[in-house]
Amino acid sequence: MNIRSLTRGDGVLIGAAVVLFIASFLDTASCDGPAAICDQIDFGNSWEASPLGWGAFFLGLAGAALVVVSHGLPQPRKVLGLELGQVGAALTVASAWNLLMWVFESENSGAGLILGLIAALILAAAAVAGPMVPALKAPLVGAPRPQTPQPYGAQPGQPGVAGGGYGYPGAQQGQQPYPAPHDASQGGQPFGQPQPEPSAPSQGGSDFTPFWFAVPVARPLYAEDGSGAQIAELAPGTWYLAVEQRGQALIAQTQDGRRGVLQDATGIQRG
Repeated sequence: MNIRSLTRGDGVLIGAAVVLFIASFLDTASCDGPAAICDQIDFGNSWEASPLGWGAFFLGLAGAALVVVSHGLPQPRKVLGLELGQVGAALTVASAWNLLMWVFESENSGAGLILGLIAALILAAAAVAGPMVPALKAPLVGAPRPQTPQPYGAQPGQPGVAGGGYGYPGAQQGQQPYPAPHDASQGGQPFGQPQPEPSAPSQGGSDFTPFWFAVPVARPLYAEDGSGAQIAELAPGTWYLAVEQRGQALIAQTQDGRRGVLQDATGIQRG
C-alpha cells in the first residue's frame, strides 16, 4: 500500500471514521427528567442495539476503510464489477442515511446518535466529493526531499558514484553521464514548456535526449507492448529517467530498471 498516494479527502475520511467509532460507544438516548432518575438508567450504546451498530456505524467504518484502501493499492480492485472505492462510498452514504432515520425516529437522541450522524455525513461527503473537489484531491503527505540519483549511465565504482547506482541497463563503461537533477521540491521546468538548453527533447527520432523527471502526483506506468497492463506506479518525490518519447507519452525507467509508458506527462518536473 502506497501511503503517498492518499489524498486530503482520505485524511478527512480517516478522521471522521475515528469520530464515528468513538460515537458508537456513547449513549444512543438521553433523559430529560431529574438527574437522580436519569443516572439510574442505562441507555446503552449502538453495539447493544444491534441493528443500529451493524446497520449504521459498521457500514460507515467499513465504507471508509474500503475507500482509503482503494486509493493506496497500486492497481484498482473490483467487487462484482465495481471498484472498491465506489463500494465504500455507497456504504458511507447508507450509513449516513440509516443514522439520519434513527435520529428522526428517536424522541431523545443521545450523544452517540448525534455525534455519529455528524461523522457519518462527513464520511459520505468526503467519499463522494473526494474525487471531484481539487482541495480534497491534493496529496495528504507532501513529497520528501528525494535523494540525488546516480547520473544516467554511470557504473558502480566510478569516481563520485556510491552504491549499486541507477542507470539505464546495459550502459557502457565510460559513457558520458548526464547531470544529476536538482531537488524536485524546488520546482523543475514543466514538461512541454520551452527549454533554454539545446537538449530539449523532440518528438521521436534520434534527437531525443534522456532526462530526469518527477511526477506531481502518483501516476501509473504501463507496459510497452500495448496491452494496457500497469507494471508500476510513479510516486511524487522520486526521480525517474525518460529514455524515449512516443507522441505525447514518455518511455520511463524506474529505479529497479523496469521500463514502461507514462501516458500522462502533464505537469512533470524536469531535472
